[in-house]
Amino acid sequence: MIYEGKAITVKEMEGGIAQLNFDLQGESVNKLNRLALEELHAATDAVKARNDLKGMVVTSSKDSFIVGADITEFTGLFAGPEEDIIAKTKQANDIFSAIEDLPFPTVTAINGIALGGGLELALSTDYRVMAPKAKIGLPEVKLGIFPGFGGTVRLSRLVGVDNAIEWIAGGTENRADAALKVGAVDSVVEVEKLVESAVAIINQCNEGKLDYQARREEKKGKIKLNAMESMMAFETAKGFVAGKAGKNYPAPVEAIKAMQKHAGMTRDKAIEVEAKGFAKMAKTNVAACLVGLFLNDQALKKKAGAWSKEASEVNLAAVLGAGIMGGGVAYQSALKGTPILMKDINQDGIALGLKEAKKLLSKRVEKGKMDAGKMADVLNSITPTLNYGDFKNVDLVVEAVVENPKVKDAVLRETEEAVREDTILTSNTSTISIDKLAANLKRPENFCGMHFFNPVHMMPLVEVIRGEKTSDRAIATTVAYAKAMGKTPIVVNDCPGFLVNRVLFPYFGGFIGLVRDGADFQKVDKVMEKFGWPMGPAYLLDVVGMDTGKHAGEVMAEGFPDRMKHEGTTAIDVMFDNNRYGQKNDVGFYKYELDKKGKQQKVVDEETYKLLEPIVQGSKEFDEDDIIARMMIPLCLETVRCLEDGIVEDPADADMGLIYGIGFPPFRGGALRYIDDMGVDKFVELADKYADLGALYHPTDKLREMAKNGETFFG
Repeated sequence: MIYEGKAITVKEMEGGIAQLNFDLQGESVNKLNRLALEELHAATDAVKARNDLKGMVVTSSKDSFIVGADITEFTGLFAGPEEDIIAKTKQANDIFSAIEDLPFPTVTAINGIALGGGLELALSTDYRVMAPKAKIGLPEVKLGIFPGFGGTVRLSRLVGVDNAIEWIAGGTENRADAALKVGAVDSVVEVEKLVESAVAIINQCNEGKLDYQARREEKKGKIKLNAMESMMAFETAKGFVAGKAGKNYPAPVEAIKAMQKHAGMTRDKAIEVEAKGFAKMAKTNVAACLVGLFLNDQALKKKAGAWSKEASEVNLAAVLGAGIMGGGVAYQSALKGTPILMKDINQDGIALGLKEAKKLLSKRVEKGKMDAGKMADVLNSITPTLNYGDFKNVDLVVEAVVENPKVKDAVLRETEEAVREDTILTSNTSTISIDKLAANLKRPENFCGMHFFNPVHMMPLVEVIRGEKTSDRAIATTVAYAKAMGKTPIVVNDCPGFLVNRVLFPYFGGFIGLVRDGADFQKVDKVMEKFGWPMGPAYLLDVVGMDTGKHAGEVMAEGFPDRMKHEGTTAIDVMFDNNRYGQKNDVGFYKYELDKKGKQQKVVDEETYKLLEPIVQGSKEFDEDDIIARMMIPLCLETVRCLEDGIVEDPADADMGLIYGIGFPPFRGGALRYIDDMGVDKFVELADKYADLGALYHPTDKLREMAKNGETFFG
C-alpha cells in the first residue's frame, strides 16, 4: 500500500501503475471535504515520491465518482474575507496541479456522477474514461458561484470556448455520449471495464502510441484563438447568457468574463484569475442565499428520508376526480412507477384525465425523454374507473374533487367504506381544514392532506398536512409516496391555507391595497417581476384563476379575519363579478390570445381600468421601494406567524415551501432569509412605517423581541 487514509487509498497494481481510490468513510458519496483534500495532498506526495511508477488511475469505490465539494463547508468559508477564499482555492489548485504535473501518464475512471470539484479533479489528469450511465458537469452557477478548482481553465482549453461556456454557464449535467462528443472524455466503456481501459491508455502512452505530454501541455497552455476570434466568442456569449440568466444571477456571466481574461495566460496565472473571480462571487448575497437553499433542500430530504422509515408500502394508489388535476396526479404516479386507479363519476371526467396524461407523455416522447413503448407502459399503469370495484387493493387515495367541503366530505366518507381499514386517505385541498374534513370519518388517524400544486408535473412541492388526529403512519406513508412521485414533501400542521396559501393571500392583500390606493396593476407586476418573482400578482391571479382566488380568499378571511378580511369590494371581486376568471376564460386583469406558435400570451386590456375605477380611492404614483414594501411585508410577516404558530417546524421548511410552492425568488433565499438579510430590526422598522394600513403590516411581539436582541432566523 502506497498510501492509506479515511477517504483515499493508493495501491500499486500490476505493471507498476498506482490506483488512487476514493472511498470516504461514513458517507454514502465521495465529496471533496477538508479531510479528502488533505489526504489527496498527502497521497499525491506519496505517489510523487516513488520513482518506479509508470502511471496512475483515479477510481472510486462508491456508485458515484465524486459529487463535488462539501457544500456544508461553504457557509463558513464564504463568510470570511476574499483573501481567505482565494487562499483556500489555491490550496486545492496546488494539489490538482501537482497531479497534472506527475512524471507519468494519469487517467481518471469515471464510474458515476462527477460534478464540480469531482470533474475538476478528473480534468487535472491526462485522460478520462467514463461509464455509459455516468454524468459529469460543473453546476456551480446554481450556487451563485463558478468553478474554482481550475474548471474554467482546463475545460475551456480541452473542449473549446463555446462548449466550455455552455457547460459552465448552463451548469448542466452531461451524459457520456455528449461528453465524448465534445472531447471532455476520451472513451466510454462499461463500468466493469473502466480500470482495464484506463490501464490500456497508460500502456499506450508508455509505448509511445499516445503523446500524453502534448495533451498535458495543450491543457496547461493558452486558449488557441486569435484576438478577433476570442472577442467574438466571448462577447457574443456574454450577451446571450446575460439575457438568459438575468441580472439577479451574475455568476454565469462572471464565469465567461474570467475565461475571457485568462484566455491568453498559461495555467498558473489563469488559475489565479479564476480564484479571484470565484472569491468575488462567493462574497455575493446571491451565493449566500443559493448555498443556504441547497443546505435547506438537503435538510428537507433528510427529514423525508426519516419519515419514510415508518411508512407503509404504496404498491397501488388511487385518485378521486379525474380532470386536469387528477390526470396530473395519475400521470406523475404512473411515470415514477406506482400504478394508480383514476376514478370519476362520469366518462367525460375520465376522458379529460386520460387526455391530460397522454398530452404530458406525448411531450416526453417528442423531446426524446421516452419512447412509444415506455409511454404505453405508463398509460397502462393508469386504470380508469367509474366505481370502487378495485379499491380494496389500494394503499393510498388522493381525493382531488371540487374544492367544496360538503362534496369532499361526502366523497371521503364514501371512499372510506370502499377501502381497507389500513388504507391512507388524503385530500388535495388547497385551503379547507383537514380537521374539518376528518370530522365525519371513522378512521381520522388514517387521513391527512396531500396538497399538490398546479401543474402537478412541474411543481416540485407537496404539502403533507397533519390533522389533530392524523397518525405518524399516515404522514410517513404520504411523505414516502410523494417522494416516490419525485416530489419534495414538507410536513405542515393544519390551519386555513396551511403554509403556502396562508402566506400567499397576505401578498395578494398587499396587491389589493395598492390597487385600491391608485397603483397601476401593470406597474406592480413589472416591479415584482424585476424584484425576482416569475410573474407579478395580477398575472399570478389570472393564472391561478379568479374563481379560485376569490374562494380561497374567503376561506382565509374566515380563518384570519383580523388581517385577511377586506372591507368593501376588492379588485379580485371586480374581476370575478365580471366573469373575468383569468386564463380559464381568456380574460382577467389581462386578456389572453394565442400567438403564432399557438401559445397563450397576455395582452393589455384597457377595459380592466374602467372596471376598477369604482373601487379606486385615489390616484398615486408609487415608487418601486414603496410597492415592494407593501407587497413583501405582509408575506414575510405571515411566514413569521406560521413559524411562531408551529405550522412549520423550522425556518428552512418555511422558506423552501415558498420557493417550491409559489416561486419566491431563489436568489433571495426565502421570506425569512429576506428578513435576515435586511436585518430583523430594519425589517420591523420598515413594517412600522406602514402600520396604518392594518394588521397585515403589524410585526408580532416575538419578532420585535428578536429585533431588540439582535437575533436572526438562520443564525
